[in-house]
Amino acid sequence: MQKLRMGMIGVGGIAQSRHIPSFLQLSDQVSIEAISDVNEATARLVAEKYGISKVFSNYKDMFFEVDAVTICTPNKFHAEIAIAALEAGLHVLCEKPMAMNAEECLAMNNAAEKAGKILAIAYHYRFMKDSQAAKRVILENEIGTPMVARVKALRRRKVPGWGVFTSKELQGGGSLIDYGCHFLDLSLWLLGNPKVVEVTGTSYNQLSKMSEQVNLWGHFDHKTFDVDDHVTAYIKFENGASMLFETSWSANIMKDEECVSISGQTGGVELFPFQLNQSKHGMLLNSVADWVPGDDDPGIPQAMNFINSCLGLEKLVVKSEDASQVTRIIDAIYQSSESGKSILLT
Repeated sequence: MQKLRMGMIGVGGIAQSRHIPSFLQLSDQVSIEAISDVNEATARLVAEKYGISKVFSNYKDMFFEVDAVTICTPNKFHAEIAIAALEAGLHVLCEKPMAMNAEECLAMNNAAEKAGKILAIAYHYRFMKDSQAAKRVILENEIGTPMVARVKALRRRKVPGWGVFTSKELQGGGSLIDYGCHFLDLSLWLLGNPKVVEVTGTSYNQLSKMSEQVNLWGHFDHKTFDVDDHVTAYIKFENGASMLFETSWSANIMKDEECVSISGQTGGVELFPFQLNQSKHGMLLNSVADWVPGDDDPGIPQAMNFINSCLGLEKLVVKSEDASQVTRIIDAIYQSSESGKSILLT
Protein backbone atom coordinates (compact mmCIF):
# COMPACT_ATOMS: atom_id res chain seq x y z
CA MET A 1 0.00 0.00 0.00
CA GLN A 2 1.22 3.50 -0.80
CA LYS A 3 2.47 5.50 2.18
CA LEU A 4 2.07 9.23 2.66
CA ARG A 5 5.35 10.95 3.51
CA MET A 6 4.65 13.52 6.24
CA GLY A 7 6.58 16.56 7.42
CA MET A 8 5.85 18.34 10.71
CA ILE A 9 6.22 22.14 10.92
CA GLY A 10 6.24 23.33 14.53
CA VAL A 11 6.79 20.64 17.15
CA GLY A 12 5.34 22.16 20.32
CA GLY A 13 2.62 20.80 22.58
CA ILE A 14 -0.10 19.97 20.04
CA ALA A 15 2.34 18.27 17.66
CA GLN A 16 3.73 16.07 20.43
CA SER A 17 0.46 15.38 22.23
CA ARG A 18 -1.76 14.68 19.21
CA HIS A 19 -0.36 14.73 15.68
CA ILE A 20 2.94 12.88 15.97
CA PRO A 21 1.52 10.07 18.18
CA SER A 22 -1.48 9.70 15.86
CA PHE A 23 0.62 9.40 12.72
CA LEU A 24 2.97 6.94 14.45
CA GLN A 25 -0.02 4.72 15.25
CA LEU A 26 -0.90 4.72 11.54
CA SER A 27 2.58 3.76 10.37
CA ASP A 28 1.21 1.35 7.74
CA GLN A 29 -0.24 4.37 5.92
CA VAL A 30 2.05 7.28 6.79
CA SER A 31 5.68 7.91 7.68
CA ILE A 32 6.98 11.05 9.41
CA GLU A 33 10.00 11.85 7.28
CA ALA A 34 11.07 15.22 8.68
CA ILE A 35 10.35 17.97 11.18
CA SER A 36 11.06 21.68 11.36
CA ASP A 37 10.86 24.23 14.16
CA VAL A 38 12.21 27.74 14.70
CA ASN A 39 13.88 26.30 17.80
CA GLU A 40 16.26 23.83 16.21
CA ALA A 41 17.37 22.41 19.57
CA THR A 42 13.78 21.52 20.41
CA ALA A 43 13.30 20.02 16.95
CA ARG A 44 16.32 17.76 17.44
CA LEU A 45 15.11 16.60 20.85
CA VAL A 46 11.69 15.77 19.41
CA ALA A 47 13.26 13.99 16.44
CA GLU A 48 15.34 11.86 18.77
CA LYS A 49 12.36 11.11 21.03
CA TYR A 50 10.15 9.89 18.19
CA GLY A 51 12.78 8.39 15.90
CA ILE A 52 12.44 10.95 13.10
CA SER A 53 15.56 11.06 10.98
CA LYS A 54 15.55 14.51 9.35
CA VAL A 55 15.48 17.96 10.98
CA PHE A 56 15.32 21.25 9.09
CA SER A 57 15.73 24.78 10.43
CA ASN A 58 13.94 26.18 7.34
CA TYR A 59 10.63 24.44 6.72
CA LYS A 60 10.84 25.00 2.96
CA ASP A 61 13.92 22.79 2.78
CA MET A 62 11.82 19.76 3.73
CA PHE A 63 9.36 20.19 0.88
CA PHE A 64 11.42 17.94 -1.41
CA GLU A 65 11.31 15.14 1.16
CA VAL A 66 7.55 14.87 1.77
CA ASP A 67 4.09 14.60 0.19
CA ALA A 68 2.26 16.51 2.92
CA VAL A 69 2.87 18.73 5.94
CA THR A 70 1.15 19.26 9.26
CA ILE A 71 1.34 22.87 10.49
CA CYS A 72 1.45 23.35 14.28
CA THR A 73 2.85 26.88 14.52
CA PRO A 74 1.31 30.00 16.12
CA ASN A 75 -1.73 31.21 14.16
CA LYS A 76 0.15 34.14 12.64
CA PHE A 77 2.14 31.79 10.41
CA HIS A 78 -0.60 29.38 9.28
CA ALA A 79 -1.45 31.14 6.01
CA GLU A 80 2.14 31.87 5.00
CA ILE A 81 3.32 28.28 5.53
CA ALA A 82 0.19 26.63 4.12
CA ILE A 83 0.32 28.67 0.91
CA ALA A 84 4.03 27.95 0.46
CA ALA A 85 3.45 24.21 0.93
CA LEU A 86 0.47 24.13 -1.43
CA GLU A 87 2.41 26.03 -4.08
CA ALA A 88 5.16 23.42 -3.70
CA GLY A 89 2.60 20.72 -4.54
CA LEU A 90 2.03 19.37 -1.03
CA HIS A 91 -1.12 18.45 0.85
CA VAL A 92 -1.66 20.40 4.09
CA LEU A 93 -3.16 19.63 7.48
CA CYS A 94 -3.21 22.91 9.41
CA GLU A 95 -3.96 23.29 13.10
CA LYS A 96 -6.98 25.36 14.05
CA PRO A 97 -7.97 28.11 13.64
CA MET A 98 -7.41 28.15 9.89
CA ALA A 99 -5.81 31.60 9.92
CA MET A 100 -5.77 34.99 11.62
CA ASN A 101 -8.69 36.33 9.58
CA ALA A 102 -11.04 35.59 6.70
CA GLU A 103 -8.81 37.26 4.12
CA GLU A 104 -5.98 34.85 4.90
CA CYS A 105 -8.43 31.93 4.71
CA LEU A 106 -9.46 33.01 1.21
CA ALA A 107 -5.83 33.13 0.09
CA MET A 108 -5.27 29.63 1.47
CA ASN A 109 -8.36 28.26 -0.29
CA ASN A 110 -7.32 29.85 -3.56
CA ALA A 111 -3.85 28.30 -3.26
CA ALA A 112 -5.33 24.85 -2.56
CA GLU A 113 -7.70 25.09 -5.53
CA LYS A 114 -4.93 26.22 -7.86
CA ALA A 115 -2.60 23.46 -6.69
CA GLY A 116 -5.30 20.78 -6.70
CA LYS A 117 -4.18 19.62 -3.27
CA ILE A 118 -5.92 18.75 0.00
CA LEU A 119 -6.18 21.53 2.61
CA ALA A 120 -7.58 20.24 5.90
CA ILE A 121 -8.03 22.10 9.19
CA ALA A 122 -7.60 20.24 12.50
CA TYR A 123 -11.01 20.77 14.09
CA HIS A 124 -10.81 17.45 15.92
CA TYR A 125 -14.08 17.84 17.86
CA ARG A 126 -15.91 16.62 14.75
CA PHE A 127 -14.15 13.28 15.16
CA MET A 128 -15.23 12.72 18.78
CA LYS A 129 -17.60 9.81 19.28
CA ASP A 130 -20.39 12.00 20.69
CA SER A 131 -20.09 14.34 17.71
CA GLN A 132 -20.24 11.51 15.19
CA ALA A 133 -23.29 10.06 16.96
CA ALA A 134 -25.07 13.42 16.95
CA LYS A 135 -24.34 13.93 13.25
CA ARG A 136 -25.75 10.50 12.42
CA VAL A 137 -28.93 11.17 14.41
CA ILE A 138 -29.46 14.53 12.69
CA LEU A 139 -28.84 13.07 9.22
CA GLU A 140 -31.41 10.35 9.99
CA ASN A 141 -33.94 13.15 10.66
CA GLU A 142 -34.46 12.14 14.28
CA ILE A 143 -34.82 15.79 15.39
CA GLY A 144 -36.34 17.26 12.25
CA THR A 145 -35.08 20.60 10.97
CA PRO A 146 -32.57 22.09 13.47
CA MET A 147 -33.75 25.47 14.77
CA VAL A 148 -31.84 26.58 17.88
CA ALA A 149 -28.31 25.75 19.03
CA ARG A 150 -27.04 26.47 22.55
CA VAL A 151 -23.27 26.19 22.78
CA LYS A 152 -21.01 26.45 25.83
CA ALA A 153 -17.23 26.05 25.92
CA LEU A 154 -16.32 27.26 29.40
CA ARG A 155 -13.27 26.64 31.53
CA ARG A 156 -12.93 27.71 35.13
CA ARG A 157 -9.67 29.64 35.57
CA LYS A 158 -7.67 27.81 32.91
CA VAL A 159 -5.86 30.40 30.84
CA PRO A 160 -3.06 28.54 28.99
CA GLY A 161 0.04 29.84 30.75
CA TRP A 162 2.49 28.38 28.24
CA GLY A 163 3.44 29.09 24.65
CA VAL A 164 2.01 32.20 22.97
CA PHE A 165 -1.70 31.77 23.73
CA THR A 166 -2.01 35.20 25.37
CA SER A 167 -0.29 37.09 22.53
CA LYS A 168 -2.71 38.89 20.22
CA GLU A 169 0.08 39.56 17.71
CA LEU A 170 0.87 35.86 17.29
CA GLN A 171 -2.55 34.31 17.89
CA GLY A 172 -5.06 36.97 16.84
CA GLY A 173 -7.25 36.48 19.91
CA GLY A 174 -7.74 34.44 23.05
CA SER A 175 -10.45 32.09 24.31
CA LEU A 176 -12.61 32.49 21.20
CA ILE A 177 -9.96 31.90 18.56
CA ASP A 178 -8.22 29.16 20.56
CA TYR A 179 -10.97 27.21 22.33
CA GLY A 180 -14.39 28.46 21.27
CA CYS A 181 -13.53 27.97 17.59
CA HIS A 182 -13.80 24.17 18.08
CA PHE A 183 -17.39 24.51 19.26
CA LEU A 184 -18.33 26.97 16.53
CA ASP A 185 -17.03 24.52 13.92
CA LEU A 186 -18.75 21.54 15.53
CA SER A 187 -22.09 23.33 15.90
CA LEU A 188 -22.06 24.66 12.35
CA TRP A 189 -21.29 21.18 11.03
CA LEU A 190 -24.15 19.64 13.02
CA LEU A 191 -26.50 22.37 11.76
CA GLY A 192 -25.51 21.58 8.17
CA ASN A 193 -23.28 24.64 7.70
CA PRO A 194 -26.11 27.13 7.04
CA LYS A 195 -25.22 30.58 5.75
CA VAL A 196 -24.64 33.16 8.52
CA VAL A 197 -26.45 36.47 8.06
CA GLU A 198 -25.98 38.36 11.35
CA VAL A 199 -23.58 38.20 14.30
CA THR A 200 -23.77 40.07 17.61
CA GLY A 201 -20.89 39.54 20.02
CA THR A 202 -19.18 40.84 23.15
CA SER A 203 -15.67 40.00 24.30
CA TYR A 204 -14.12 40.54 27.74
CA ASN A 205 -10.68 40.33 29.35
CA GLN A 206 -11.22 42.05 32.69
CA LEU A 207 -10.70 38.89 34.75
CA SER A 208 -7.23 38.24 33.36
CA LYS A 209 -6.17 41.86 33.75
CA MET A 210 -6.53 41.68 37.55
CA SER A 211 -3.28 41.68 39.52
CA GLU A 212 -4.22 38.74 41.73
CA GLN A 213 -4.71 35.60 39.68
CA VAL A 214 -5.84 32.08 40.48
CA ASN A 215 -5.08 30.04 37.37
CA LEU A 216 -4.90 26.25 37.12
CA TRP A 217 -2.95 26.13 33.86
CA GLY A 218 0.30 27.89 34.61
CA HIS A 219 1.36 31.52 35.01
CA PHE A 220 0.74 34.44 32.68
CA ASP A 221 1.54 38.15 32.93
CA HIS A 222 -1.67 40.07 33.59
CA LYS A 223 0.06 43.31 32.59
CA THR A 224 0.64 42.16 29.00
CA PHE A 225 -2.57 40.10 28.63
CA ASP A 226 -4.19 41.59 25.51
CA VAL A 227 -6.62 38.92 24.28
CA ASP A 228 -10.17 37.89 25.23
CA ASP A 229 -10.80 35.51 28.12
CA HIS A 230 -14.62 35.42 27.84
CA VAL A 231 -16.89 35.86 24.81
CA THR A 232 -20.63 35.72 24.16
CA ALA A 233 -22.44 35.84 20.83
CA TYR A 234 -25.81 35.50 19.13
CA ILE A 235 -25.69 34.18 15.57
CA LYS A 236 -28.54 34.15 13.04
CA PHE A 237 -28.68 32.02 9.90
CA GLU A 238 -30.34 32.51 6.53
CA ASN A 239 -32.57 29.46 7.06
CA GLY A 240 -34.05 30.95 10.27
CA ALA A 241 -31.94 28.95 12.73
CA SER A 242 -30.03 30.70 15.50
CA MET A 243 -27.18 30.04 17.95
CA LEU A 244 -26.52 31.17 21.51
CA PHE A 245 -22.77 30.90 22.04
CA GLU A 246 -20.45 31.39 25.02
CA THR A 247 -16.79 30.55 25.58
CA SER A 248 -14.25 31.34 28.27
CA TRP A 249 -10.82 30.48 29.62
CA SER A 250 -11.54 31.88 33.07
CA ALA A 251 -15.23 31.86 33.90
CA ASN A 252 -16.26 32.17 37.54
CA ILE A 253 -18.35 29.01 37.47
CA MET A 254 -18.50 25.87 39.63
CA LYS A 255 -16.85 23.61 37.04
CA ASP A 256 -15.89 23.47 33.37
CA GLU A 257 -18.79 23.21 30.93
CA GLU A 258 -18.65 21.77 27.42
CA CYS A 259 -22.08 21.45 25.88
CA VAL A 260 -23.74 21.59 22.48
CA SER A 261 -27.53 21.39 22.52
CA ILE A 262 -29.55 21.54 19.29
CA SER A 263 -33.34 21.74 19.26
CA GLY A 264 -35.19 20.71 16.12
CA GLN A 265 -38.85 20.60 15.16
CA THR A 266 -39.39 17.00 16.31
CA GLY A 267 -36.60 16.42 18.80
CA GLY A 268 -33.28 17.56 20.17
CA VAL A 269 -29.74 16.31 20.61
CA GLU A 270 -27.17 17.11 23.28
CA LEU A 271 -23.47 16.44 23.74
CA PHE A 272 -21.30 16.10 25.86
CA PRO A 273 -22.44 13.45 26.80
CA PHE A 274 -24.55 12.37 23.83
CA GLN A 275 -28.31 12.35 24.43
CA LEU A 276 -31.36 12.27 22.14
CA ASN A 277 -34.51 14.04 23.36
CA GLN A 278 -37.83 13.45 21.61
CA SER A 279 -41.59 13.67 22.04
CA LYS A 280 -43.27 10.54 20.68
CA HIS A 281 -46.52 8.70 21.29
CA GLY A 282 -47.70 11.41 23.67
CA MET A 283 -44.58 11.04 25.82
CA LEU A 284 -41.34 12.92 26.43
CA LEU A 285 -38.46 10.51 25.79
CA ASN A 286 -34.77 10.96 26.58
CA SER A 287 -32.27 8.43 25.24
CA VAL A 288 -28.65 8.07 26.39
CA ALA A 289 -26.48 5.63 24.46
CA ASP A 290 -24.87 2.88 26.55
CA TRP A 291 -22.17 2.54 23.91
CA VAL A 292 -21.07 4.78 21.05
CA PRO A 293 -18.75 3.36 18.35
CA GLY A 294 -15.46 4.98 17.48
CA ASP A 295 -11.98 5.71 18.75
CA ASP A 296 -11.63 7.37 22.15
CA ASP A 297 -8.80 9.54 20.77
CA PRO A 298 -10.17 11.86 18.04
CA GLY A 299 -6.63 12.43 16.80
CA ILE A 300 -6.59 8.95 15.26
CA PRO A 301 -9.66 9.26 12.98
CA GLN A 302 -8.64 12.84 12.15
CA ALA A 303 -5.21 11.68 10.99
CA MET A 304 -6.70 8.71 9.14
CA ASN A 305 -9.20 10.90 7.31
CA PHE A 306 -6.45 13.28 6.19
CA ILE A 307 -4.20 10.46 5.02
CA ASN A 308 -6.97 8.69 3.11
CA SER A 309 -8.14 11.97 1.56
CA CYS A 310 -4.62 12.66 0.30
CA LEU A 311 -4.47 9.14 -1.13
CA GLY A 312 -7.88 9.57 -2.80
CA LEU A 313 -9.54 6.90 -0.66
CA GLU A 314 -12.21 8.99 1.11
CA LYS A 315 -13.68 12.46 1.37
CA LEU A 316 -12.33 15.11 3.73
CA VAL A 317 -14.45 15.59 6.87
CA VAL A 318 -13.28 19.13 7.71
CA LYS A 319 -13.17 21.09 4.48
CA SER A 320 -11.26 24.37 4.37
CA GLU A 321 -14.39 26.14 3.13
CA ASP A 322 -16.13 25.21 6.39
CA ALA A 323 -13.16 26.38 8.43
CA SER A 324 -13.24 29.70 6.57
CA GLN A 325 -16.82 30.18 7.74
CA VAL A 326 -15.71 29.69 11.36
CA THR A 327 -13.02 32.35 10.98
CA ARG A 328 -15.48 34.71 9.31
CA ILE A 329 -17.79 34.40 12.33
CA ILE A 330 -14.88 34.96 14.72
CA ASP A 331 -13.97 38.12 12.81
CA ALA A 332 -17.57 39.30 13.05
CA ILE A 333 -17.78 38.62 16.81
CA TYR A 334 -14.67 40.70 17.44
CA GLN A 335 -15.91 43.45 15.11
CA SER A 336 -19.32 43.50 16.82
CA SER A 337 -17.73 43.74 20.25
CA GLU A 338 -15.49 46.61 19.18
CA SER A 339 -18.23 48.56 17.40
CA GLY A 340 -21.10 47.75 19.77
CA LYS A 341 -23.24 46.85 16.75
CA SER A 342 -24.47 43.72 15.01
CA ILE A 343 -22.48 42.68 11.95
CA LEU A 344 -24.43 41.77 8.83
CA LEU A 345 -22.79 39.17 6.58
CA THR A 346 -23.61 38.78 2.91
